[in-house]
Amino acid sequence: MARSALLVLADGRFPAGGHAHSGGAEAAVKDGRITGGASLEEFCRGRLHTAGLVGAAFAAAACLGVDVRELDAGLDARTPSPALRGVARRLGRQLARAGRATWPSAELDALALEFPKGAHQPVVLGLVARGAGLDAGDAAYCAVYESVSGPVSATVRLLSLDPFDGTRVLAGLSAEMDLVVDAAVSAARSAVAGEGVEVLPAVSAPLSEICAEVHAGWATRLFAS
Repeated sequence: MARSALLVLADGRFPAGGHAHSGGAEAAVKDGRITGGASLEEFCRGRLHTAGLVGAAFAAAACLGVDVRELDAGLDARTPSPALRGVARRLGRQLARAGRATWPSAELDALALEFPKGAHQPVVLGLVARGAGLDAGDAAYCAVYESVSGPVSATVRLLSLDPFDGTRVLAGLSAEMDLVVDAAVSAARSAVAGEGVEVLPAVSAPLSEICAEVHAGWATRLFAS
């Protein structure tokens, strides 16, 4: 299959539901932790090396064929916030639906039956990438890019930030994205080689977990997370 499938999967217009989520940016804007381009870059850098790294490693591992049940349980253990676990499964369900419509596969059909409420989104991403003919590195790049592009897109809307400034943030993080992808794929290959899901990254961002719980209780919000 054409490598251009990567562009389709990573495109923000792919109907996987990510447009409704800010990746924690909405709570950070309200708390005054994101006020403009510079603070947005720092927020995204932190997210890249935590949620981005974990998601990329699990997506790569799923693409390489690690057991999806073990991966899903591993992500549950790495996601203390019930709100974020719920978000990950809703996004996984939506991504599975989009993936099955775009690149039909028996593997995605079986996943949908086994996880009717949705598997964690990075696990689904890995299987969708494989169904699209992509490799583990491609799956990791999708996860890494999504981890920072979502907050950037949300902040442009929340703060009326100049879109050029948002794009500059993403471009400025490109070299770090490459490093995170390399680390994620390396960990995924170790998991495949017999070291198990335990070898996959387990870095966390406690403030993000706490803010996700607070954000879930807001009466009025622009984004679902």
